[in-house]
Amino acid sequence: MYNPSSLKAEEFINHEEIIETLAYADANKDNLELIDSILEKAKERKGLNHREASVLLACDNKEKIEEMYALAQQIKQDFYGNRIVMFAPLYLSNYCINGCVYCPYHISNKHIARKKLTQEEIKREVIALQDMGHKRLALEAGEDPKNNPIEYILECIKTIYSIKHKNGAIRRVNVNIAATTVEEYRMLKEAGIGTYILFQETYHKESYEKLHPYGPKSNYAYHTEAMDRAMEGGIDDVGLGVLFGLEMYRYEFAGLLMHAEHLEAAHGVGPHTISVPRIKRADDIDPTAFDNGIDDETFAKICALIRICVPYTGMIISTRESQAVREKVLKLGVSQISGASRTSVGGYCDEEPEEENSEQFDVSDKRTLDEVVKWLMEMGCIPSFCTACYREGRTGDRFMSLCKSGQIQNCCQPNALMTLKEYLMDYASEDTKKIGEALIQAELENIPKEKVKEICKENLAKIEQGIRDFRF
Repeated sequence: MYNPSSLKAEEFINHEEIIETLAYADANKDNLELIDSILEKAKERKGLNHREASVLLACDNKEKIEEMYALAQQIKQDFYGNRIVMFAPLYLSNYCINGCVYCPYHISNKHIARKKLTQEEIKREVIALQDMGHKRLALEAGEDPKNNPIEYILECIKTIYSIKHKNGAIRRVNVNIAATTVEEYRMLKEAGIGTYILFQETYHKESYEKLHPYGPKSNYAYHTEAMDRAMEGGIDDVGLGVLFGLEMYRYEFAGLLMHAEHLEAAHGVGPHTISVPRIKRADDIDPTAFDNGIDDETFAKICALIRICVPYTGMIISTRESQAVREKVLKLGVSQISGASRTSVGGYCDEEPEEENSEQFDVSDKRTLDEVVKWLMEMGCIPSFCTACYREGRTGDRFMSLCKSGQIQNCCQPNALMTLKEYLMDYASEDTKKIGEALIQAELENIPKEKVKEICKENLAKIEQGIRDFRF
């Protein structure tokens, strides 16, 4: 039986409920009266449930889709303004004992180069990332208790936080590693991580078991219930995601929203982030082997509806997607993007020889961080390197209450401008710096509180004098 408050995977992600939801959506996709009422509810900025959302996804009325896009754009502006948070992934190890058929790290792949960074190699990678201007990382590692035990992950986090190079410092480490125990989540929390991220890959249990034929990840319930254990371990910021293309997208979309509803119902805190990756070509993976791929227009619609249905969440899009696709969905709700990403182990210091390929997937957007920052600003966005909420304890329900009320804007706008100023002073090209300085001056006037605006101006002047790391 479907129960969003249950801690059992097959009750809060209930197959029968999803099938009934999709049937309901099919029956009502042309019911314009119902669709209008759902859109009116969405305008309250409190979100939609999976059944309401599925009706909107099924609707193919062009006029209504344009209304959805306009609403998504407005909700994104209301909650996050024109700020776009920047981050980069850091791959620690591609040793893995799972059999995931869509990932080149699977244990049966005997020709991919297997690598694991030493602490000294991590230092070099982090310095390379700092020299670009990055302040926030997402750690990635395959599941292998022998090569990548929790002690190794914790040592890596400690090393990363210890590295201060010129004006560079990684101020927040998010972690994307395999589902684990409450005890190990507690250890990650004590190590000072930001968000714990885990992609479900697919919510369709039968498909999940076929796609994960062996290895610890093959346990559907254990994987799906990971966020509940993470929260029990004290991690109150968690990030969801599915790998679109593995299963029917409408099924995945409903399951993803049900997971968000479950976190709200069971823990009082929804997902801090939702990621929207699509399956891409990789070492021995051909994405055309999966027959559930989605086109760019459908992908854009999914992004817009996630913003409408889970208005408070941060939405992440990576360099899996091209510049053109990223530009389209930035306007529809995405609030975090990666820049200058490498999906290989040790890929930031040195270019990897082709015969030593360790990439998890092909990167579509290969621009430098400076090029991405400049591009964002030319579109009127504020690239933000801010990590203040994590460091000030504004996480979990504290962050959500501020975000849902709109009060977070009083912190986010000045913090974004101050961290952008740091980037411009320390790392930007002359062209990027010129555009950025003009943007900061214009955006200062959008800080609503006069006192905050004055403090921000004072701090910007101090950044020019060489002082760093101001935050509200």
